[in-house]
Amino acid sequence: MDRNTSPALEDAKESVDKDTIIAVTRALQILEAFSADDTALTLAELSRRVGMGKSTVLRTARTLAQSEYLVQRDDGQWRLGAAAGWLGARYQAAFRVSETVEPVLRRISYETRESAAFYVREGDTRACLVRVEGPGAVRHHVRVGERLPLIGAPGRVLRAFAGEMGEPYETIRKDGYFISMGEREPEVSSIAVPVFGINWTLAGSLCISGPISRLTRDKLSEYAELMLAAGREMSYLISGSRGQTAKPSTWHP
Repeated sequence: MDRNTSPALEDAKESVDKDTIIAVTRALQILEAFSADDTALTLAELSRRVGMGKSTVLRTARTLAQSEYLVQRDDGQWRLGAAAGWLGARYQAAFRVSETVEPVLRRISYETRESAAFYVREGDTRACLVRVEGPGAVRHHVRVGERLPLIGAPGRVLRAFAGEMGEPYETIRKDGYFISMGEREPEVSSIAVPVFGINWTLAGSLCISGPISRLTRDKLSEYAELMLAAGREMSYLISGSRGQTAKPSTWHP
């Protein structure tokens, strides 16, 4: 504390700092309440989503509207404003898929002790965009950039969430993931989940793979929730929308 500053003034400054932090946090919570599917939200719905009183939400929303982060429509509902879109555009301009995806893959590989990869669709094939090798001596080898058929767990997921009809695609959309046992290579098994970008556009598929002797169907089933959570996290990172965390099974072409 400055020798020339009285304790009372210092306490007042700390109080102002805390109030500022609280106000900023509230503003961010309101902006994050909007998901990719929301055109506009009522004051009551915003209040429910952020867990704040209507008067607090209204006061914060009006402050955000002054800087065009929010806009109040004629019917009283609130929507994101031009300033929020500008931030999103800047985020996308600075975005690098590999830099964003790789940390998630490393964590999944560490937690499962298996190889993890992110695939994107290229026509009638899938390309390995990013890959993290597992620590095991016996593992499934795929090179970054390698193109593979649209089969196996990653391929089936890409087809399902691109709108392919019939089975197993209806079930994949319902479950949000797919387990493949020796489909592309007889001794390899895998589990994959979809990853989405802005406005629920399909960005790719996240998977782990390894030898069937180690990754049995039961073992892969145990990883389903872990993979679904990772898929949601990756979707948030790619889209820049924290509201976009609904279970993939809610998606349908």
